Amino acid sequence: MAEHRQSKKRRYITWAVAGAAVLAGAGIAAQTSMAATTWPAQKTYTGRAFDTCAAPSLSAMKAWHTGYYGAAAVYVGGKNRGCSQPNLTASWVKSVSSLGWKLIPIYVGAQPPCQSSANPEKLTASTVTSLGTTDAKDAVAKASALGMKTGSPIYLDMEPYDTTNKSCNDAVLAYVRAFDKQLRAKTYRAGFYGFTSSSAKAIATASNKTDLPGNLWYALWDGKETTTTDWPWGSTQFTNHSRGHQFKVNSKETRGGYTLTVDRDWWDAPVAITG
Repeated sequence: MAEHRQSKKRRYITWAVAGAAVLAGAGIAAQTSMAATTWPAQKTYTGRAFDTCAAPSLSAMKAWHTGYYGAAAVYVGGKNRGCSQPNLTASWVKSVSSLGWKLIPIYVGAQPPCQSSANPEKLTASTVTSLGTTDAKDAVAKASALGMKTGSPIYLDMEPYDTTNKSCNDAVLAYVRAFDKQLRAKTYRAGFYGFTSSSAKAIATASNKTDLPGNLWYALWDGKETTTTDWPWGSTQFTNHSRGHQFKVNSKETRGGYTLTVDRDWWDAPVAITG
């Protein structure tokens, strides 16, 4: 996400290489692994949110709780996570939740084999299922340890890649399916962060929706606070509070004397169940 994993310039370059054309899709993302158990009610937030590389200090979160933003995305884990998280503890989660903040858990898992960026963890065709399962177990353990309860979503961060590379795209989708299936087995909702030009497009336009995420957070830096008017795929997809939109990146903002560089999001989707 922006400078969280790559520089803005590099991501625009990668985005362009992946191809900026957006294709229309149809159908609703399957929740095939959710029927076997009783699920906690979804906790939905609608409004402005921000994401930033390292969770801000509790003092900063207090100062930023002005009503402009109502939710903050936090990187709960993943070998490709870009920043250390000295502030992100169970105590921090409890404190910011008591202030009224809603939290959006992100997990930076294995990245595509055809991605040019150097990553500590990349998936391969032979490891997609094992990595997806292992990473999902780790994501659940990390979120749970922070006080994010069952029924919470975990958004898998997948950076841009060449979706026209069939073997690479097939590997990514297989990894996502394994990750999501394991999340749901642990009663956590499956979410996905990606680009409308590549990784999010791969999810939205996949012909087989089995075990793909039910919540899609799409990066489209058009400055529009919406999850509807610029939604690039079929109108029946990811409905009923299942969309997030990252609409601006690297926004340097000062609130209450605390300056943070954040990415801006418009949110209408699940957030963590805490407290």
